[in-house]
Amino acid sequence: MSVKPVSFSIGDLKVGAGRPLFIIAGPCVIESRKGCLAIARRLAALARETGTPLILKASYDKANRTSLSGFRGVGMAAGLEILREVGEVTGLPLLTDIHAPAEAAPVAKVVDVLQIPAFLCRQTDLLVAAGETGAAVNVKKGQFLAPWDVGPLVEKVASTGNRRILLTERGSSFGYNQLVVDMRGLPLMARTGYPVVFDATHSVQKPGGGGGYTSGDAAMAPVLARAAVAAGCSGVFMETHINPAEALSDRDNCLPLSRLRSLWKTLAALHAAARADQAR
Repeated sequence: MSVKPVSFSIGDLKVGAGRPLFIIAGPCVIESRKGCLAIARRLAALARETGTPLILKASYDKANRTSLSGFRGVGMAAGLEILREVGEVTGLPLLTDIHAPAEAAPVAKVVDVLQIPAFLCRQTDLLVAAGETGAAVNVKKGQFLAPWDVGPLVEKVASTGNRRILLTERGSSFGYNQLVVDMRGLPLMARTGYPVVFDATHSVQKPGGGGGYTSGDAAMAPVLARAAVAAGCSGVFMETHINPAEALSDRDNCLPLSRLRSLWKTLAALHAAARADQAR
């Protein structure tokens, strides 16, 4: 059953019913202070230039690497210091992943959105701990869940009294080393009343497809992003890098920063057209 759509603030940004399309963008993982700040500054400048509502994302730890030797990030302590500086420099709201209940409270003191990784989306203690901070919570739908199975996920967060919830679609497992996106899932997830985000870059991953790492097809990310916006999502998530070939994580599916200006403009126009059509 559909419920009344909710809207709420994340920093100075308004998300949800009747709001413009917003973008969540940044590097997969913090590789260094210098690199993270360079990407953040360029994204902030692009957001100002294009008038795009933007949430900056970067992970201090990626705990689900394919290989034991895969680069995980700079760690929580160093990562939070870098994210604190990124927020001060750009003035934009921040998002990062958490992986355990104990991380929720200290991370929420620095960032605006706590992200629950897809593989952890059913971890009750993690969802409740995130909700209890009062920060916005972005729950990524697991690759193993149907769109109509997200209800219990949001109920766990909302049980704390926190209704500042985003739901993110990032593809579903389709055989081995493949994901597929069913665009019907976006409006189905929106029936919860919470804003739905489409993760364009993780949806084109090929989990474990590189042997010791997850490969992907970044060229298809803009294609799926355009389709998702036309299907009515509220936001689009995309990982980016100045030089994807040199990225230490998700290099095969992240988008080059140089590609974003035209893509953001296209997505904003599609969102406006879709919203006008829905209002008829």
